[in-house]
Amino acid sequence: MNILSAKALLLLLFSPLLLNGQSPFDGTWVLNQDGGQLPDEPSQYLLNKGMFRCSGCLVNIEVEADGYDHRVSPADYWDAVNVQVVDAQTVVIIAKKAGKTTFTEADAVSPDGKVLTQVVKDTTEANTVTIETDSRRVADGPPGSHVISGSWRAYKTHRSSNGSIIKYKCTAESFSGETPLGERFEAKFDGNYYRVEDDPGHTMVAAKLLNPSTVELTHKRQGKIVSISRMTVAPDRQSIHVVFENKEANTTTSFDFQKQH
Repeated sequence: MNILSAKALLLLLFSPLLLNGQSPFDGTWVLNQDGGQLPDEPSQYLLNKGMFRCSGCLVNIEVEADGYDHRVSPADYWDAVNVQVVDAQTVVIIAKKAGKTTFTEADAVSPDGKVLTQVVKDTTEANTVTIETDSRRVADGPPGSHVISGSWRAYKTHRSSNGSIIKYKCTAESFSGETPLGERFEAKFDGNYYRVEDDPGHTMVAAKLLNPSTVELTHKRQGKIVSISRMTVAPDRQSIHVVFENKEANTTTSFDFQKQH
């Protein structure tokens, strides 16, 4: 899973819906780790002759895999990347912003070369959030390249519990949301963008009520739309279905949240 998709999970889950004066979104919701649909677009890796290139991984980059920090085009959560070849099966990617580590991705290929396990640690939060993703190989890399080289399609992902919980509060004029990690915002239903507090990526969010049970949220960073999410509350008010479009990676994912009782 692209890390920006993973970050967006903490930012997009805020939705307005009022019925009989009480919003069914009020309360605490937990990510359903089972089910959902991951992007069909595979990630591309190439580690060959001392150079590392990837698309759809932590950072879409091309740098020397020499264990040193290398400057990359400044992005929302990083401006330098360090790629370390641990052994014949494992590569570690470290992203930094202003000298501080923001994300660490450890990629390990199974002995048979068919499964790639990515463990991403997000250290931009008050506490570290861990996201583990398993992908199947769909294409080999060129002869002589590291075993990580090739194309991989994700089929399973799991987030640590501290990155899977959200609390909502909705009124007729605005809605607010807060994670246990401190990220929060309150937005009016006026189409304007509102700041997500405690987010180092400086995300802004705008809300649009499409019907009494569906809202569309648009996320923007540095003046650019990075994602759009559509959330629908179930008739029994016990789950929320989310369709999330990552505009940067050009992928779509879907997942559900269950109400915590």
